[in-house]
This record gives sequence, structure tokens and C-alpha cells, in this order.
Amino acid sequence: MKISGFTFVRNALKLDYPILEAIHSVLPICNEFIVSVGNSEDGTLELIQAINDPKIKIVETVWDDSLRTGGRVLALETDKAMSAIAKDSDWAVYVQADEVLHEQYLPVLKNAMQQHFDNKHIEGLLLNYKHFYGTYDYLGDSRRWYRQEVRVVRPHLGIRSYKDAQGFRLNDRKLRVAHSQATMFHYGWVKHPKQQQEKLREANRYWHSDEWIDTQFKAEDVFNYEDFDALARFEGTHPSVMTARIAKANWKVDIKLNVKRLSVKERVLRFLEKLIGYRLFEYKNFKLIK
Repeated sequence: MKISGFTFVRNALKLDYPILEAIHSVLPICNEFIVSVGNSEDGTLELIQAINDPKIKIVETVWDDSLRTGGRVLALETDKAMSAIAKDSDWAVYVQADEVLHEQYLPVLKNAMQQHFDNKHIEGLLLNYKHFYGTYDYLGDSRRWYRQEVRVVRPHLGIRSYKDAQGFRLNDRKLRVAHSQATMFHYGWVKHPKQQQEKLREANRYWHSDEWIDTQFKAEDVFNYEDFDALARFEGTHPSVMTARIAKANWKVDIKLNVKRLSVKERVLRFLEKLIGYRLFEYKNFKLIK
């Protein structure tokens, strides 16, 4: 069974993406790892080259900055990386630049790939998600945070990244997937408030005009982490590859966990979810095969 990993990245240093941690978190189970490196303003290319691992294959790309509809450029860059996967690869593990797989789930994920290897009806594998917010101590605890997403696919079936690269489609339909029982840690909302503001400015360039961005994100401002809907304290352990990054965190956020800024509708749905153990009206970017 041959496993490829793939990701895309641009301006990793400028925007403080944990791209090295992301790559190293899945590298142990991969036979190769494709990194699509976009034209950057910092030393992102040199950063990836310095990994100096024979498994790493770098694809240099130029982003189409004129695309400002629904984050489509992110899906296109994902597809560039996926297109470089070896022709004899059986599975492809996708990790975004701010996602890290805990080492405890490496054997879990690999076992799931082995388990479903011969079942060609299964086109991908589903992972659970933990979304960190503000600091490494807090998790998103509301319906705005997606709970699951496809992060393993069978390459060379014609599968393509969907919309803003959150998930995948095959001939415009949702993938048929099985649950891997692994969990991805998402750190996209954990940065110094100044860097988080800059990241949001940059990210929104693929959805909105410069004029709109300038009105919403002032260059001199910092992100207000106190403007959340509901959070919970994280009680577990972080991936070991995150140890050094977490130790360097040099900002604090005043989080009041008793604060819940939820609409009446959200409160009712939250109550029902806890009562029946099922999330009503949840958007699912896949078709789960039991």
C-alpha cells in the first residue's frame, strides 16, 4: 500500500502557518509528500527545501490573484499538488497548512486505509476535527465549527478540490467515505492577534475586493479574540510536533468560558443535540457509508 501526502502553502513565515508541523505530522506514514509552494513574499520556499527529506517533492506555482470568488484559488492550488502524486499511489492524505495530525492517530489512520483498501466503493476517509481558538488552551464549542471533513482520498479517480478547498468532489458529487476514527487538530485561529489580523486580510483577498478589506481589516489593528460565540477548555495533549511552537507563544487572551453568544435558534439546536446525541441540520461535505 503506497501512501502520498499533499498540501499547498504560500507566505508561511509572514502569516505564521505551522506548515512544518503539518507536514511532519503525517510524513511518517507517507511514502512521498507533495508540497505546492506558491509565489511568496518571504522565505517559504527555502523553509520547505530545508526539510531535506527524500520523501518531499516541491511543486513551485504562481497563484492567480485575480480570482476573488469563493476562495476558488485555494482549490486550484490543492489540485496542483494532488496532480503531482505518484501514479502508483493508493491513498493520498491531505493536510492544510494550519492542520496537524496527532501522532496517536497515525496508526489509526493507516489502519483505516488498510481496512478499506479493497473496497473501491469507498473513495475517501473522514476525520474528526478539533478547532483551537485564541490560544492553545481553548476549543470552538458551537455549530459554526465543522466537526468532520474528508482528508484522505484515492488519487487518480478524477477527484478534485471543492470550492475553497475545504473538501472534495468527484464529477460534482460528494465522495463516498468511511470514518477513519482519527482526529485532525486545526490551529488556524491561534496566532498572535496582530498576525491573525494580517492573515484575515490576506485570506479575504480571495473572496472580496481591496476596498472591502480595507474597511473591515485596518492594517494597524489587532484581531479581537474576545468576540467569540462559545468556547470550551482543551483538556488533552497537543501533537508532539507542536511542542516548540506552543512554548514560544507570547500572547494572552482573556477568555471567559461562561460567556455564550448564541442566538435563540442556536441555543435550541445545541440543547437538542445534547439531548438526542445528533446534530440536526448539519452540513455534510461527504456521503458517509456505514
